[in-house]
Amino acid sequence: MANARIYQRPKNAMQSGRFATSHWVLEYEPAEPKRADPLTGWAGSGDVRDQIKLNFPTCDAAVAYAEEQGIAYTVIPTPTKKLKLQSYADNFR
Repeated sequence: MANARIYQRPKNAMQSGRFATSHWVLEYEPAEPKRADPLTGWAGSGDVRDQIKLNFPTCDAAVAYAEEQGIAYTVIPTPTKKLKLQSYADNFR
Protein backbone atom coordinates (compact mmCIF):
# COMPACT_ATOMS: atom_id res chain seq x y z
CA MET A 1 0.00 0.00 0.00
CA ALA A 2 1.47 3.34 -1.02
CA ASN A 3 1.62 6.22 1.41
CA ALA A 4 1.64 9.79 0.16
CA ARG A 5 2.18 13.30 1.46
CA ILE A 6 0.00 16.22 0.40
CA TYR A 7 1.47 19.64 1.01
CA GLN A 8 1.52 23.15 -0.39
CA ARG A 9 4.72 24.07 -2.14
CA PRO A 10 6.73 26.62 -0.06
CA LYS A 11 8.16 29.84 -1.44
CA ASN A 12 11.71 29.58 -2.69
CA ALA A 13 14.00 31.28 -0.15
CA MET A 14 16.45 32.35 -2.85
CA GLN A 15 13.90 34.36 -4.84
CA SER A 16 11.29 36.95 -3.96
CA GLY A 17 8.62 35.59 -6.33
CA ARG A 18 5.77 33.33 -5.29
CA PHE A 19 5.24 31.43 -8.52
CA ALA A 20 3.33 28.14 -8.07
CA THR A 21 3.10 28.47 -4.29
CA SER A 22 -0.68 28.16 -4.50
CA HIS A 23 -0.39 24.63 -5.93
CA TRP A 24 -0.68 21.50 -3.81
CA VAL A 25 1.69 18.59 -4.34
CA LEU A 26 1.06 14.87 -3.81
CA GLU A 27 4.27 12.89 -3.54
CA TYR A 28 4.84 9.33 -2.41
CA GLU A 29 6.84 8.53 0.70
CA PRO A 30 9.91 6.41 -0.02
CA ALA A 31 9.28 2.68 0.29
CA GLU A 32 12.95 1.84 0.77
CA PRO A 33 16.01 3.86 1.82
CA LYS A 34 18.38 5.22 -0.79
CA ARG A 35 21.78 3.63 -1.08
CA ALA A 36 25.00 4.79 -2.70
CA ASP A 37 25.93 3.26 -6.02
CA PRO A 38 29.38 1.66 -5.64
CA LEU A 39 30.62 2.85 -9.04
CA THR A 40 29.40 6.45 -9.23
CA GLY A 41 28.53 7.24 -5.62
CA TRP A 42 25.10 8.57 -6.59
CA ALA A 43 22.21 7.88 -4.25
CA GLY A 44 19.39 5.79 -5.64
CA SER A 45 16.89 3.05 -4.94
CA GLY A 46 14.65 0.62 -6.77
CA ASP A 47 11.52 2.57 -5.83
CA VAL A 48 10.28 4.39 -8.95
CA ARG A 49 7.44 6.15 -7.10
CA ASP A 50 10.08 8.49 -5.69
CA GLN A 51 10.14 10.22 -9.08
CA ILE A 52 6.41 11.03 -9.14
CA LYS A 53 5.09 14.42 -8.00
CA LEU A 54 1.53 15.35 -8.90
CA ASN A 55 0.35 18.98 -8.80
CA PHE A 56 -3.21 19.98 -7.92
CA PRO A 57 -4.90 23.40 -7.79
CA THR A 58 -6.45 22.77 -4.35
CA CYS A 59 -5.96 20.53 -1.35
CA ASP A 60 -9.45 19.07 -1.84
CA ALA A 61 -8.56 17.99 -5.38
CA ALA A 62 -5.42 16.21 -4.13
CA VAL A 63 -7.36 14.47 -1.34
CA ALA A 64 -10.09 13.43 -3.77
CA TYR A 65 -7.49 11.92 -6.12
CA ALA A 66 -5.80 10.01 -3.28
CA GLU A 67 -9.11 8.61 -2.05
CA GLU A 68 -10.20 7.69 -5.59
CA GLN A 69 -6.94 5.79 -6.19
CA GLY A 70 -6.95 4.14 -2.73
CA ILE A 71 -3.76 5.85 -1.59
CA ALA A 72 -3.18 6.37 2.13
CA TYR A 73 -2.27 10.04 2.56
CA THR A 74 -1.19 12.60 5.13
CA VAL A 75 -2.04 16.27 4.65
CA ILE A 76 0.73 18.55 5.91
CA PRO A 77 -0.83 21.92 6.81
CA THR A 78 0.65 25.10 5.42
CA PRO A 79 2.63 27.02 8.06
CA THR A 80 1.31 30.46 8.87
CA LYS A 81 3.24 33.35 7.41
CA LYS A 82 4.80 35.65 9.98
CA LEU A 83 5.36 39.22 8.86
CA LYS A 84 8.10 41.16 10.54
CA LEU A 85 6.87 44.72 10.28
CA GLN A 86 9.54 47.30 10.87
CA SER A 87 10.60 50.54 9.36
CA TYR A 88 13.98 51.55 8.06
CA ALA A 89 14.44 53.83 11.07
CA ASP A 90 14.34 50.80 13.38
CA ASN A 91 17.81 49.83 12.12
CA PHE A 92 19.29 52.85 13.91
CA ARG A 93 17.73 52.47 17.35
